[in-house]
Amino acid sequence: MIRAFRIAIAGALAAAALPALAAPVKIGIINSVTGPEAPIGENLTNGYKLAEEDLKAKGIDLQLVWEDDTGKPQISMSAMEKLATRDNVIGVVGPYTSSTANADAKLAEKYKVPIMVPAASKEEITRQNYKYVYRFSATTDDYAGVLFDIATHLGKPKSIAILNENTDFGVSAAKSARGIAAKKGIKVVFEEAYSKGSPDYRSTLTKVKEANPDLVFMVSYVADAILLMRQSRELGLTPMAFLGAGAGFSVVQFAKEKEISNYVLSQTQWTPDAPWPGSRAWADRYIKQFGKPPTYHAACAYESLMIVGQTAAAAGGSREKLREGLRNGTWTGLMGKVRFKDFDGYQNQREAQLLVEQVQNGKHETVWPANLAVKKAIWPFPGWGK
Repeated sequence: MIRAFRIAIAGALAAAALPALAAPVKIGIINSVTGPEAPIGENLTNGYKLAEEDLKAKGIDLQLVWEDDTGKPQISMSAMEKLATRDNVIGVVGPYTSSTANADAKLAEKYKVPIMVPAASKEEITRQNYKYVYRFSATTDDYAGVLFDIATHLGKPKSIAILNENTDFGVSAAKSARGIAAKKGIKVVFEEAYSKGSPDYRSTLTKVKEANPDLVFMVSYVADAILLMRQSRELGLTPMAFLGAGAGFSVVQFAKEKEISNYVLSQTQWTPDAPWPGSRAWADRYIKQFGKPPTYHAACAYESLMIVGQTAAAAGGSREKLREGLRNGTWTGLMGKVRFKDFDGYQNQREAQLLVEQVQNGKHETVWPANLAVKKAIWPFPGWGK
């Protein structure tokens, strides 16, 4: 009896001497897991999974609370409400689309929950004087700007047609393209916002062909991007260049449609060829784990969660300390050096270095800027089937 008592006391003293295990860091993830944007949502999900692995290797144990918003603002807002109140997360990463991110940003401010927007680009998201909203993604001004840069470097376009879906993302990107075209002296000869998910764009594309623009700038998610290009081919539309504002034009699913995707130029926020720490090794790891190349969406998601996870772990469960940490911190990773700053009317916005990819033989190749290019851009558009 005495011996058993002594053993029990010794065990209790040994346990008391061990450091208390840190509680898991509870972070909400809102993403388009199902619905029309699921192909891009899959890239974000995979990026989050890799970040979770790497944070665990750093000794940071995450408790991720996943929410699928299906790409719809009302569902996304319900998810944000739940994460902020019932689940009591320290912060949120997501959602994907501009319409859902803009809606959730208002709730983040209301509940004082820091939110990191990984890949949504609508200008206004970080132009509303919000204190709890941080954006890793570049903006639609950045998207349009880098595409106009390569177009005016390679040629002398004088006119442009703008086609955009009538969503937050599409309207913002079209506005950006219109503004930058004016600055560069390029005339907008046709512009139309179309209903997302339409089965037929031939009447619109016929008007584009009649306007005979040097450039065609399109803003679409993947299903519409493929259909627009397929019907452009049917109608024999042959501008100097097709410019795709990222999103649907940047995914493997689009590039594989070689008969309609070849030679399209699209902006990107990251490529495996970028000279940033670990880019190529990370891409190889992604391919090995998921069986397909990553898009910039995956890299943005990965970096967003890495930053929030590390900062949240140091915040001790305090949302305010997480907000302050994001505001004052500096990180270096797949996109180089990252800081969130106020500039040009933005608040808590990352200044991004963008690149341009061109689909060549069914694969995205980095062609701009010149010092980061791995392939030479094919200019002008050589025609269909070439």
